[in-house]
Amino acid sequence: MSGRPRLVGINHVALEVGDLEAAIAFYTRVFDLREVERSQGAAFLQMGDQFLNLTEGRTAPADDQRHFGLVVDDKEAAREALRDAGAEILPGRFLDALDPWGNRLQIVDYRDIRFTKTPEVLRAMGLEDLRKRT
Repeated sequence: MSGRPRLVGINHVALEVGDLEAAIAFYTRVFDLREVERSQGAAFLQMGDQFLNLTEGRTAPADDQRHFGLVVDDKEAAREALRDAGAEILPGRFLDALDPWGNRLQIVDYRDIRFTKTPEVLRAMGLEDLRKRT
């Protein structure tokens, strides 16, 4: 052991939003989120074994290059849902969009990423039939 800890994943991403209730409405309109927990000025949207933390108070301008990646089971359905929710879909080879507060999301299909969720996590998310592309 080197004495340095190994990174094993990301527990959550924290985003500042201008209006918490509107942010919850936006993210639950775009994504099938099964659980939303709340506390004073914040909401926690469960994503399997991770979560998205929305915190009220964003005043910064829209993000130019800084972004975070969200993995979905259907990228084209995500594109349509983002469009229907009024998100600005950005040009380029990736599916990047801005939420109403300027947070830049990059949407990636699960079948196209390196990591694999454990069967237990997939089962808990109701995605036990989701397979990687070959």
